Amino acid sequence: MNEQPLSSRETSFLIGEEPVSAKRFNLFLRRRLMFKKDEQSKDSIFFRDGIRQIDFVLSYVDDMKKEADFKAERRKEFEQNLRKTGLELEVEDKRNSEDGRTYFVKIHAPWEVLVTYAEVLGIKMPIQESDIPPAETFPFSYMLGPLKLPKNVRHPRPEYFTAQFTRHRQELFLIEDESSFFPSSSRNRIVYYILSRCPFGVEDGKKKFGIERLLTSNTYSSAYPLHDGQYWKPSEPPNPVNERYVLCQNWARFSYFYKEQPLDLVRNYFGEKIAMYFVFLGFYTEMLSFAAIVGLACFIYGLLSMDGNSSSTEICDPMIGGQIIMCPLCDLVCDYWRLNTTCLASKISYLFDNESTVFFAIFMGIWVTLFLEFWKQRQARMEYEWDLVDFEEEQQQLQLRPEFEAMCKHRKMNAVTKEMEPYMPLCSRLPWYFLSGATVTLWMALVIACMVAVIVYRLSVFATFASFMESEASLKHVKSFLTPQITTSLTGSCLNFIIILILNFFYEKISAWITKMEIPRTYQEYESSLTLKMFLFQFVNFYSSCFYVAFFKGKFVGYPGKYTYIFNVWRSEECDPGGCLIELTTQLTIIMTGKQIFGNIKEAIYPMVLNWWRRRKARTNSEKLYSRWEQDHDLETFGSLGLFYEYLETVIQFGFVTLFVASFPLAPLLALLNNIIEIRVDAWKLTTQYRRPVAAKAHSIGVWQDILYGMTVLSVATNAFIVAFTSDIIPRLVYYYAYSKDATEPMKGYVNDSLSTFLIADFPNHTAPWEKRDFTTCRYRDYRYPPDHEQKYFHNMQYWHVLAAKMTFIIVMEHVVFLVKFLLAWMIPDVPKDVLDRIKREKLMTIKILHDFELNKLKENLRINSSELAKQVIIQENKVQLAKSAV
Repeated sequence: MNEQPLSSRETSFLIGEEPVSAKRFNLFLRRRLMFKKDEQSKDSIFFRDGIRQIDFVLSYVDDMKKEADFKAERRKEFEQNLRKTGLELEVEDKRNSEDGRTYFVKIHAPWEVLVTYAEVLGIKMPIQESDIPPAETFPFSYMLGPLKLPKNVRHPRPEYFTAQFTRHRQELFLIEDESSFFPSSSRNRIVYYILSRCPFGVEDGKKKFGIERLLTSNTYSSAYPLHDGQYWKPSEPPNPVNERYVLCQNWARFSYFYKEQPLDLVRNYFGEKIAMYFVFLGFYTEMLSFAAIVGLACFIYGLLSMDGNSSSTEICDPMIGGQIIMCPLCDLVCDYWRLNTTCLASKISYLFDNESTVFFAIFMGIWVTLFLEFWKQRQARMEYEWDLVDFEEEQQQLQLRPEFEAMCKHRKMNAVTKEMEPYMPLCSRLPWYFLSGATVTLWMALVIACMVAVIVYRLSVFATFASFMESEASLKHVKSFLTPQITTSLTGSCLNFIIILILNFFYEKISAWITKMEIPRTYQEYESSLTLKMFLFQFVNFYSSCFYVAFFKGKFVGYPGKYTYIFNVWRSEECDPGGCLIELTTQLTIIMTGKQIFGNIKEAIYPMVLNWWRRRKARTNSEKLYSRWEQDHDLETFGSLGLFYEYLETVIQFGFVTLFVASFPLAPLLALLNNIIEIRVDAWKLTTQYRRPVAAKAHSIGVWQDILYGMTVLSVATNAFIVAFTSDIIPRLVYYYAYSKDATEPMKGYVNDSLSTFLIADFPNHTAPWEKRDFTTCRYRDYRYPPDHEQKYFHNMQYWHVLAAKMTFIIVMEHVVFLVKFLLAWMIPDVPKDVLDRIKREKLMTIKILHDFELNKLKENLRINSSELAKQVIIQENKVQLAKSAV
């Protein structure tokens, strides 16, 4: 090329054009002339010559506004600079596009560019087939045969020893075919690296560069790598193997829900960052299967032992529960009621509140530790298998954001590169940090306010439900199972779930806007800041109502005649006589199940509808009628934050499974079923509904691992408090060991013992029911002295015994679980021994291969030099002989 190379830092890796041999050029020209454009396949992923593969596509639409010329000049400068890097471009005119408006710029990276930037990016490539035997399988692995995929899908390529690619040592690497040596994921990663650093001019005295800035300013409308081909049929020659089709057939089909994932193929096609997410989701789902089995066993135990539960038997007995008159649940309009009306609720409560609850809470405390420790091992294994052992942070993530550069008015010297770069003083960012903190706090307060509003709703409609169900004769048949308490709880939980979804929708938009206003320096800082905001909000949004039911509802009620009131208007909510655990279970089930169903429907329907609308606007409903790049152009964009929302969804689900699992042992089972579907939904949408994302590397799940660890520690405390204060297990144990008077039936009389007595005459006038009754006392759930005691209505000694037992249980359970956690973490190494041995073996073999290569190269050079020296000596001797003969 005649243009002079650019001198900016951003284009320091631009390479010069190397001369092409005449033979190669003539072959290329002959094949190009033979090619007919009209016969080019619509699924072709090549330039018009049918030889050069399309590695990336840019698109833009003619802009009729004032900025049209300015954008056109930017594009011209940008594309000229891309050509100077060695990239080859081919433009498709808008007349050839389906909508008649869109230009497409196809980009091909030739061999010289690929080898140069593979060295710059430190991409590891194969140098020799590995001689390390595969990991030993356990004895009964043949039983898992139906779960396995074909070997060519599981491991599409053999295992190799690898080394960082060096263009000056090309003979060292196993290069059989230059066109297929670099996988398509590496090719699009290299091209994106060039695109993100290529300049497009100088504006306001600052050098502007990067495709992201051009996309932000709508100079280009999109930039994306191509999919291999159609997802419903294999590719036809001369196209390479259609990995998209293979993934769709073996990974994205719902009928393959029981099969393992082709993780190596996912990594080859989408890159390590996306593949690592699916490794994590798959491993989490595997581990959930163990928790689900134990949780289901606990539920079955409750189901089988329900009939023998003495508490439910006493409540349902007309001669015991039917004779116990309970105090009104609200002021004035609520009437007295008999305990046996809660018969069904007490039986359902026992399903989740029995002896197995304690066991399952302790089991889950240990399970989360094993999950995280074994995940570290799986992560280390994937790091080795995917050549990420010496991985450094992806440079794309550390690149300066265009928005940061645009807002910066100062520059300072970079201590590492010794170059001037944009700099923003802390004082300039401080106002935005304050605004950000205030916004997050305000929205969290709004969540709490909405939760209080739902509580007020439940309090205000409870009396309405109670009076309506009492007066409506047609509801007599459903009264036994649809009590006012259950009805209020169900409707309140559904209302709470709807509010959660609405708040979540708006907060996502606001948090993204606030994060941009903070002007983070790099993409990594942007993602970390957004992660913190989104997780804090969603934690409060999804879990606040569960925390309220578990730890606050029914704990500060007071007693008849001296109830506590919210805002001096609404009486505090009481728990069912069987405890608040059943309501926590209801709340958890509705929110968790609703979120999972809504999330899966949204993930499946949303991109499908958008893609259908785009094809409709393009005046066609068939993918077969327009080119490969147009088909991909009309797909939905996965986006740089696509994985962020997938991880966030999984972590929130993990919270439901761990934080409140003592109240709902079926939570792991629901999560397991959801994740089996989630894996296939995510695979389906990535292979069929989204443009192919730019491949990126990642050696771990990043900051999410720290969040998971924090939630596991918190889960031990929450489950201990749920068993102690929300469950009825501790009061039952105290009665069993300290207050039972029947040696043959120790739990006989527990219900009567757990209820205190109140004298109806002590009711204040503004709280007592209007109608007079012929009984003088009513019962309420608490441990207080009776009316005839000198300390009437004060807490009795049994209350303090129960409280002491609860606190003792919390301390003992937390210490036992934490001790086991620390022992397990100490005993289980982060990196398995066989993986460590393999890493050492590969490093040793790589060094040996490199040493042998350099030694052979040195010997060859010495041999050439010695032969040249011998020739020179012979020539000199001949000259001397000729000189002598002439004399």
